[in-house]
Amino acid sequence: MKRVLVASKNKNKLNEIRKILSSLNVEVSSVYDFCSMSGDIAETGSSFEENACIKALVFSELVEDFVIADDSGLCVDYLNGAPGVFSARFAGEDADDKQNNEKLLEKLRGVESEQRTAKFVCVIALAKKGEIVKTFRGECQGNIAEEARGEGGFGYDPLFLLENGNTMAEISAEEKNRVSHRARALEKLKKFIGNYQCED
Repeated sequence: MKRVLVASKNKNKLNEIRKILSSLNVEVSSVYDFCSMSGDIAETGSSFEENACIKALVFSELVEDFVIADDSGLCVDYLNGAPGVFSARFAGEDADDKQNNEKLLEKLRGVESEQRTAKFVCVIALAKKGEIVKTFRGECQGNIAEEARGEGGFGYDPLFLLENGNTMAEISAEEKNRVSHRARALEKLKKFIGNYQCED
């Protein structure tokens, strides 16, 4: 495996993946650098696994290299796993992070801290030539704070309390890359690629 193409245009995500996979002899690039795709792929799945696979499969049919795609979100126990796959559009199709966070706080207004347990979930799908090779799941457990804290991160990070008492938005990018759901999924991908290269 010489090259892995990522189904994303997000430079921060690409850099994060490159850093975690840097010890492997693998080139990491955006799949958009090698094929033209007009518009976004509809994420119609009912789970993170399904959505990640949908994206990975579409792009893997357009290029020769291995393709990875991810889907991630926040699952709150008190809300029966919501917002889940609808995390990015919890407050509406065009909602921004602030609006999503405000809706989440409203849904949990008056709920005691021990009932505000939640987890971030990330699933990465690896595909080639229209077939899924494997999926990798990472989770990060925490609680939902009663108010937003911190200037870092994005999405629900200002509301997601870690075991150390800080929100995901209050820790450094380096620490986040060690404990986040995406980092944990990527570590599993890294191990798989390393074993694959040994067998190749």
